[in-house]
Amino acid sequence: LITGIAGLVAGSMSMAAGEYVSVASQKDTQQADIARETEELANDTEFEHEELATIYERRGLDKELARRVATQLMQKDALGAHMRDELGISETITVNPLQAALTSAATFATGAALPLIPAVVAPETSRVPVIALSSLVFLGSLGALSAWAGGAPVSKAALRVTIWGAVAMGVTALIGSLMHVAVA
Repeated sequence: LITGIAGLVAGSMSMAAGEYVSVASQKDTQQADIARETEELANDTEFEHEELATIYERRGLDKELARRVATQLMQKDALGAHMRDELGISETITVNPLQAALTSAATFATGAALPLIPAVVAPETSRVPVIALSSLVFLGSLGALSAWAGGAPVSKAALRVTIWGAVAMGVTALIGSLMHVAVA
């Protein structure tokens, strides 16, 4: 139980820190892209207009319509048009490192807390296999729930999460065995 709680806290902190660093780096990159695009729009509007028109042509508009669309969008909000259509950045797709970190920590903690239940209620003689089996059941269930919530194939996601969870458990047990650390 103590090991499980320690793992929950350490894993949650690790996931949160990793997610924060990753998403903060992504945000820095987005901000640098926006700054560069702002400068390019200020220094060479004609080139930026042609660039935007070319993007619309590649999406299927004829040359004349692509130029008209680029002109109208740039007159209304040149930076917004380039952010959305050239860089793939919109107001709804901006990243938030703190939100990502908290979400990652909370989901990890939830997943890590579930196996603590059988750790408390299982008989001591069968605790390890009960925890391992219930952990796989929880992983599969959470994978299915996540897929269902996202509209993805449920059985495929549940199977994938369960298999990779079993692989991770197996590798962890193998390393423990090689280090002569046994689970009692």
